[in-house]
Amino acid sequence: MTTSSAPGKVYLFGEHAVVYGEPAVPCAIERRARVTVEERDDDRVRVEADELTLDGFTVMWGGESGDRPDVNVPTPLVEAAMGYIDNALEQARDAADAPDAGFDITVESDIPLGAGLGSSAAVVVAGIDAGTRELGVELDPIEIADRAYQVEYEVQDGQASRADTFCSAMGGVVRVQGDDCRRIEGVSNLPFVVGYDGGSGDTGELVAGVRKLKEEYEFAENTVESIGDIVRNGESALRNDDLEELGRLMDFNHGLLSALGVSGRTLDSMVWTAREADALGAKLTGAGGGGCIVALDRTEQTKTALEYTPGCEAAFRAELDTDGVRVESE
Repeated sequence: MTTSSAPGKVYLFGEHAVVYGEPAVPCAIERRARVTVEERDDDRVRVEADELTLDGFTVMWGGESGDRPDVNVPTPLVEAAMGYIDNALEQARDAADAPDAGFDITVESDIPLGAGLGSSAAVVVAGIDAGTRELGVELDPIEIADRAYQVEYEVQDGQASRADTFCSAMGGVVRVQGDDCRRIEGVSNLPFVVGYDGGSGDTGELVAGVRKLKEEYEFAENTVESIGDIVRNGESALRNDDLEELGRLMDFNHGLLSALGVSGRTLDSMVWTAREADALGAKLTGAGGGGCIVALDRTEQTKTALEYTPGCEAAFRAELDTDGVRVESE
């Protein structure tokens, strides 16, 4: 039996634009998904997930029937979760040259589903690491990141970037532009505060909406390019440890994402609450539509203000996690 974990993430800058070849800077945070894998004597797969902000579910598939039984949770969420896990296990089997391996899987997570904090990437990264280790193979984080990207690319119908999976596998602050992925070293801890509205956005639908805008309007394409410019300026601010400039650029980034139609009433409300509480900057993080915002604040003011904001279900500090994927027990 092997347990591995991997961190979630927030975007400092660059979501949506990264899909079109612009750079992005995601940061790993100390909220983790943990995946426990135990090899079975047959080729079936049993998955138990009790802490994915669902009601919890247990499913089994494989063998001769390949049936996927009905469970008492929303079908799209179950299908998405199973898709990520199933493809992660395929990557583990491929890496270990064990095509018929069956598994008992337990998934636990501190990261809310679909909230822009990289829950699927963390589960996939941890699942590949635990699965390969259980089969006697140890992969380096770079290969895990690449295999995890292949999973997200498949499940998200070719609309994934490498940002989430690379950040989860490597930890710390990373820069991703197309296939060029690297850690940004020497970044001091960033004072993140996260506000969560309890909802989630449909990543595929939101990405498709931005794509349609880009095809229809030249100014939307220019907006995406401007987000890339913000990222490049943000890298300079990171190198100089200039939190005030980082905050200003986060504010700009949120405005451009709003113009692309991927923000929402509760996200905007939480962003403005954070700014009025004297946060250095605030923006949505992830695909948008619903989910989370991230702010920079050295004080407790933003967290306290968000806790009293209508539509904010939870607010918490999110320390930078310099560890990526790691084995917890084997």
